[in-house]
Formats: sequence, structure tokens, C-alpha cells
Amino acid sequence: MSSNMRVIVIGMGVQGYKRQGAAGNECVATVDPVNGDADFQFVKDVALSDFDAALVCTPDEVKLELLMYLLSNSKHVLVEKPLLAANDDEIKTLAALAKENNVVCYTAYNHRFEPHFVRMKELIDSGVLGEIYSLRMFYGNGTARLVRDSAWRDQAAGVLPDLGSHLLDTLRYWLGGNYKADFEVCGAFRHENNSFDHVILGSNDGPAIQLEMTMLSWRNHFTCDVFAEKGSAHIESLCKWGPSTFIHRTRVLPAGRPPEETETLVQDDPTWVDEYHHFIRLCQSGSAGNIVNDIWLNKTLRTLAQQVGVESILPEGAHS
Repeated sequence: MSSNMRVIVIGMGVQGYKRQGAAGNECVATVDPVNGDADFQFVKDVALSDFDAALVCTPDEVKLELLMYLLSNSKHVLVEKPLLAANDDEIKTLAALAKENNVVCYTAYNHRFEPHFVRMKELIDSGVLGEIYSLRMFYGNGTARLVRDSAWRDQAAGVLPDLGSHLLDTLRYWLGGNYKADFEVCGAFRHENNSFDHVILGSNDGPAIQLEMTMLSWRNHFTCDVFAEKGSAHIESLCKWGPSTFIHRTRVLPAGRPPEETETLVQDDPTWVDEYHHFIRLCQSGSAGNIVNDIWLNKTLRTLAQQVGVESILPEGAHS
């Protein structure tokens, strides 16, 4: 897919390079205050006439100020998750700016484009599973030491907004954009870091939900189990960690071993390119972004952090 969009990437870390790769020739400039390979140090050094959209891949504490500048100047924005604020009004202000200037403000949750996540949504939406009784997800990586050694990442609520935002967003994707359950922290641990490196959440507000996230899984892994009235569905791993397997089991009544359909994928991670194309389509069609989703996520993450004694989910010194 190609378009006439001219994009810049702000923040040339791991995610910035991935976004630059996904944009290809549509990336006309890169911005980073410390990476010497970037074209510019600051976004205000880039002429507004030279670009249509920005892919913001910066630390959390500078996102709001950057988005205010970009949206005020009628630039479409894709910003890496999570989009956090000290209060919901700051995010509502961004939504109002985007609407006023007729541009898209889109927070990136690339797992929505994981092939088996898409298949899970299609299966749930089809009604084949019937009533969903319970859903549990585990998301683990081995980044605890990298986070501890980072100058900015080992702060505030740690893994809760980092990986927890992905899992909460996935629930909204699978169960519908109006899903608004209340959650409680069932366990929060600081095994190796100053911030939380292992958190377990639960909700009985609707289907029974359990979400577990950790930076202490030495082999990166994701699992999901959905148990429902007419069967179950399961995901093992993500494409980037492959192989990734999807299993759909059909319930046998009154009891018995269920027949199952299994699909295993061994492929490169398609989510970065697919999400970039989705963002460009939103910009070209004049569709709204997904900032309404961020208001719920921000409120939920802030409430959960406060349950475990962390007053702010934002890193120290962040905009408020």
C-alpha cells in the first residue's frame, strides 16, 4: 500500500525504527534529541509544510506536549501506547483538538493486528461460542533488567501500564468498545525493580477476567484461554515469538472430549505494517481515531495504580 502521506517519526528508539520501517518511503524525516542518526533534534525544527502526520514513539512524559503541538497544527498523529495523563480532562482536550482540526489522533495497540487476535474477535463476534464465562490472559517478557537499568522506565507503576494497557485494550477489542468492567489488583510485586515487574488483575464484572503481566518470563510468551457456553478458544504465543497457535474447541454435551480446530502460524510479525496502513486509511477517510478508548484505559490504569499505593501512573516529571 502506498499513499501521498508524508510522515515523520519522533523518537528513534526500538519502536521508532520499527515505525520508520513500516512507513518506508513515506517517512520524510526523523526526530530525536539524543540519537545522532536522526534528521532533527526537535519537532519544531521540522517545517510544518513538510509533513502531514507524525508517528510519536517517545517516553510517556513528553507525549502530551508533543500531541498538543501536532494536533493544534492540524497534523495527524499515531502515538505509541499507553497514552497517559494525570487526569482525564487532558485526554479529552486532545480529542477536542483533533476534532476541531479535522485530524486523527490514534493510539497504537499493534496486537489488535495479530492474526490470531483478529481470529479471536471474529469467533467471539460470530456468536459460535455463546455466552462467555471466563477469559484469562498471560503476557510475559524478560525485560526486568533492561527496565531497571533504564534512565526513565523503572518508575511509577512499571509493568502495569506497560503490558497491562495491551491486555486491557485487547479486552475492549474482543468484547466490544463499550466494555467497561471494574478491575482489582490481585497481586503486585517488585521482585527485581523499583517499579512493579509482575502484576495480576481480576474482574468479576461480567465474564470472570484474569490478566497477568510480568517482566520476569525469561522466554517471552503470551497465552489466552476463553471458556464459553458452547466451547472454548485458546491462543499460544505471538507471531513475533512464533510459532503462534489458535485452537477452537466445540463443547460436547453432556460431557466428553471436544473436537478441535487448530491453526499454527510461523511467520514474521505483521502487526507494525498492518497497523500503519490502518492509520493511513483513517487519515485519508476522515475517520475518527481511538482516543475515546484512552479515556477508559487511563482511568482504569490510574485507579489500579492507586490501589497499590502509586499515586501517579506517569513517570516523575511528566506533564500534568
